[in-house]
Amino acid sequence: MEETRKESKSIEKKTKKEVVGTRGRVFQGFVIKKFPKRVVIQFDKTVKIQKYERFLKKTTVLHARLPEELEDQVNVGDYIRVGECRPLSKIIHFIVLGKARVIEEKRIPVKDLTETKEEKQK
Repeated sequence: MEETRKESKSIEKKTKKEVVGTRGRVFQGFVIKKFPKRVVIQFDKTVKIQKYERFLKKTTVLHARLPEELEDQVNVGDYIRVGECRPLSKIIHFIVLGKARVIEEKRIPVKDLTETKEEKQK
């Protein structure tokens, strides 16, 4: 009976995954750097300076934990959502929730560019 308890505890430790809940603030921003288990996102916010009655644009940089499920989906340049969680390390206090929107790049095929140059020369 004691052997089965030891076996079940060892299995629980191996299969147990870290669950991190979110709380507080949620931000959206662009991924500027990607590491194996974290990403760095950047977003802008507008702050009003009351004294001068002007607005100032500030840039914020946050480090967020990248879950294993999202490692293949998130790349540099993507627009993602991050949520606040408990401190996971010295600089990581956020976790990636998912992509906020998909940004499609518009690429012009090389053939089209050469055709337009030829047409302009005529």
